[in-house]
Amino acid sequence: MRIPFFDQVLSFSQRLFFSVITLFLAFVICFLAFQYRREKEYKVELLNTQLQYYNKQLSEFIVQQDTLDINTLRDYVRCYQQKDLRVTLIEPTGKVIFDNLRMDADQFKNHLSRTEIKRALQQGSGYAIHRLSESIGGEFFYSARYYPELGMIIRSALPYNVSLIQSLSTDPHYIWFAFIISLVLICMFYSLTHKLSMSITHLQQFALKADRNEPIDPNIQKSFPKNELGEISTHIIQIYHRLHRTKEALYIEREKLITHLQISHEGLGVFTKEKEEILVNLLFKQYMNFISDKNLNHMKEIFSVPELEPITTFIANNQEQSNKEVRRKSLEIDKDGRIFALECIIFQDHSFEISINDVTQETEQARIKKQLTQNIAHELKTPVSSIQGYLETIVNNPDLSREKLNQFLSRSYAQSNRLTHLLSDISLLTRMEEAPSMSEKESVNLHQMVQNIFNEVALQLEEKHIQVQNLLSNDLQIQGNPSLLYSIFRNLTDNAIAYAGTHIQITIRCFRQGEKFYYFSFADTGIGVSPEHLGRLFERFYRVDKGRSRKLGGTGLGLAIVKNAVLLHKGSIFAKNNPEGGLEFIFTLSKE
Repeated sequence: MRIPFFDQVLSFSQRLFFSVITLFLAFVICFLAFQYRREKEYKVELLNTQLQYYNKQLSEFIVQQDTLDINTLRDYVRCYQQKDLRVTLIEPTGKVIFDNLRMDADQFKNHLSRTEIKRALQQGSGYAIHRLSESIGGEFFYSARYYPELGMIIRSALPYNVSLIQSLSTDPHYIWFAFIISLVLICMFYSLTHKLSMSITHLQQFALKADRNEPIDPNIQKSFPKNELGEISTHIIQIYHRLHRTKEALYIEREKLITHLQISHEGLGVFTKEKEEILVNLLFKQYMNFISDKNLNHMKEIFSVPELEPITTFIANNQEQSNKEVRRKSLEIDKDGRIFALECIIFQDHSFEISINDVTQETEQARIKKQLTQNIAHELKTPVSSIQGYLETIVNNPDLSREKLNQFLSRSYAQSNRLTHLLSDISLLTRMEEAPSMSEKESVNLHQMVQNIFNEVALQLEEKHIQVQNLLSNDLQIQGNPSLLYSIFRNLTDNAIAYAGTHIQITIRCFRQGEKFYYFSFADTGIGVSPEHLGRLFERFYRVDKGRSRKLGGTGLGLAIVKNAVLLHKGSIFAKNNPEGGLEFIFTLSKE
């Protein structure tokens, strides 16, 4: 938009002042012109009235005379007080019969075409201003009236000289009066427009600063006048401050929301009705890149991904609906072994959001829990069935020999012990998985702990001719949960005693100490494990030889407990066969 030149040169106050003054001066000029014309018409009418009065007096004089005597008429006109008065008598035909300034009036041209004569014949009277006389020369002011009873037109005239011009001119005093009043009003207009423009200028500066988000003078309200404009300006400033505070609060909340969304474990994307990106967090982009098998340059490309076709169709079908309900669509995508749960929500303004959650772990945990439940039921069934069978035999055979009775009772007791260990291990695993933060940590001397475990199982070691080597340093201290650390080394020891064989050697050592972890080795020289079983040793209820494990009273949860206890100490564990023979467990434990 092109800005006019004067708007660039002049300030708002100057433009306002000149606009008001221009309108005012235009009004004054029009008023003076009207007044000038009115006063001049008034003086012309006054002069015409005077001459018409003389014409009436002359007509009355003529009526009083028996005959129209030219000399008598000339004497009567001569006696009139008005100097240079010209009197002319004219017949309705336009013939001049008398003129006091010429003796040969009958020789004048016909006056029927004269302006004042025409008006007199048409309207009864008429006048003409500074008309040139064709008969005697010079300009005159004529005033004529037609007297039907006399059958003539009486016309009186005065020469249009300087004296008459001055008498017909307007009085200059009212012009000077109007000029002085105009100056006073201009000063008042300047004062009023200056105050008004200053208020508007202050309000403009406030608006510019507010638009540029610059600091606002807290005392700006004092610069406004105590009138309606000042009150309006004050209300505007107060509204601005309230909006500014609200904007700051909304900005803080928005930043909180954005920060929350960015660190959220849920991928979230918010889009407009036209599928333009409003807010998309990093996890959403990562998940969509994985689902689409490519790096998306623009988020609008997700709507062409085949896996999202149900979501895209849902959005297209609901974009034109005007109901006020929030519409939802859920979708589950299995991509390369990872499972994603998607949900699309369409809001009332037809904008929408898409959330993505990686539920692979939850799905896997649900599967494991289901499997665990089945395994627990299966494992509990065996000892319960055995105990029930032995007791049923005893009940149904009251004459059973003492030897057989003791045998059945002993077996029932063994199965009940197995059942007790099984329930204890299950309870321990459940606590480890569901409440890992509840485990309290303290400083533990691992050398002393391992030595105590070897002392506890000394009888079993002696029976199977197993030698042990505790190569841990005497001052090896670790921050951890004593009960969980005990379960790691105790279950590894029990596993070696139960399954490694006889005449073997068990060695425990810390072969490396890193910045954050201790690296341990628990090795035996026993029979080892077939390679196909190594990857599944830490599964719950998994047994290399199921029959032998049950015979030895194992629960199948020992190594699963070891793995979970290591994980709770931020470590890792794996098993391998030594080339020299035997099985070795390599695991790490965090220093903190």
